[in-house]
Amino acid sequence: MDLIAQLEAEQIASLGKTIPDFKAGDTVRVGYKVTEGTRTRVQMYEGICISRKNGKGIAGSFTVRKISFGEGVERVFPLFSTNIDSIEVVRRGKVRRSKLYYLRARRGKSARIAEVTNYKPLNSGADA
Repeated sequence: MDLIAQLEAEQIASLGKTIPDFKAGDTVRVGYKVTEGTRTRVQMYEGICISRKNGKGIAGSFTVRKISFGEGVERVFPLFSTNIDSIEVVRRGKVRRSKLYYLRARRGKSARIAEVTNYKPLNSGADA
């Protein structure tokens, strides 16, 4: 492991966050901390993950798209942001590409993504 990857791994370990295994096409629910004046609350943002950038590293981010009042809304979240309270996978999508930017031009039934029913999580090597 080179020095940069080692430093990055140490930073991720110091944050102590657990990121679930998700990819483009999955419907995710992100709990994002919103500050209003002096109060802080967690607001849930649920939508389809249309892209992941920079992998699982400290600089990683993902884009979530949802339809709000008939208008498409996209939001980019840094993977290890301190403002993210939780990431939860609602359903797994069956897609064949890593960037789903084509969903921006689609409306209604053509914008649907088939669900994976036989999903098995990746083995992290704990029992190997």
